Amino acid sequence: MAVSLLAREVSDLCLGKPALRSLSVSATVGDALSSLRRFGDPYLSVWSCDHHCNASRSKVSDVNECRCIGKVCMVDVICFLCEEDNLKIPGSALQEPVSVILPKVPGLVRHLEPNASLLEAIDLIVEGAQNLVIPIHSPFSRKKLIHKPSSNSTLHDNRVQYCWLTQEDIIRYLLNCIGLFSPTPNYAVESLNIIDTKSILAVCYDEPASSSLPLISQSLVKQTSVAIIDVDGKLIGEISPYVLNSCNESVAAAIATLSTGDFMAYIDCGDPPEDLIRLVKERLEERNLGEALELLEEESEISASSSDEEFGLGRSGRLGRRSSRVVRNTDAIVCFPWSSLVAVMIQALSHRVSNVWVVEEDGTLVGVVTFAGMMKVFRERLKSMI
Repeated sequence: MAVSLLAREVSDLCLGKPALRSLSVSATVGDALSSLRRFGDPYLSVWSCDHHCNASRSKVSDVNECRCIGKVCMVDVICFLCEEDNLKIPGSALQEPVSVILPKVPGLVRHLEPNASLLEAIDLIVEGAQNLVIPIHSPFSRKKLIHKPSSNSTLHDNRVQYCWLTQEDIIRYLLNCIGLFSPTPNYAVESLNIIDTKSILAVCYDEPASSSLPLISQSLVKQTSVAIIDVDGKLIGEISPYVLNSCNESVAAAIATLSTGDFMAYIDCGDPPEDLIRLVKERLEERNLGEALELLEEESEISASSSDEEFGLGRSGRLGRRSSRVVRNTDAIVCFPWSSLVAVMIQALSHRVSNVWVVEEDGTLVGVVTFAGMMKVFRERLKSMI
């Protein structure tokens, strides 16, 4: 029965999912930032499209003219602005092509036909894909695209719309039919050999926050987070892409000037503490980073009334921003080596995270369990049933 279940088409998992908003590969970093702030989507799909196709071409060839080549998020923008040269002139950095912030790791985004099986989707995830791009039905699907869509369009070729299928979507689906894999889900994650102990991304809380930048970039690729540990190797928190995605670009100034521990406090639970804001400003002044300081001051002066302002680059080249504070925290979601697989799945899904840290009873960091690791277990279980 499990075999037939996983043979279901991926389109079944796409019901009700919103269409992807797209950004052209020819857009700028500022365009990407504007779209991320405007629509509130954690990730923005980047497309390479030729919308001047010959009308005589077949539908299949037409669709192949448009491909999603990657995705970007606020974390990509923040890490880019943290680079020394960009921190000096953030306004100019925002005019760079969006391709400079696209992850250089191939295969993170893969196209998949709607009639593909769930098993095929799992295989792609296990091979390293983060997001699968699936065509979805649209009332416009039979109408030809006459004009090139705007940079925020959800339509491509022949007015086709697409949606993301994520690792979280698949894990949630597997949890809904978890009984079919019994007794495996009740086994401890340690016994299933899915605790990653070798590629943990971790930094000590008293190190400069800037030292975590390479790790933050890696965490995006590995779909995990950066663990914050003390001198004894005990887990005290994390810096996750999920939290940083709810921040704004001015956070780059804090990363460049604060310690990791202070940075955790800066991004924890909404508005940064006033004493840390003053500290960041002082250190920016010491380093003669006037434009970065100006960026931080502009953000701190945004009032609630600015939420109705139009986004986008104005005449001065500055980016209009919406002050949209959300409650967020840097607490790490943890389990123990003896925790069951199903319990860890529920933890991750309930907290909307893609990884769960594994610790000993005294808080010492042991490793991490990811969605991809979980899917390997189900894939192997399926193989044993075929």
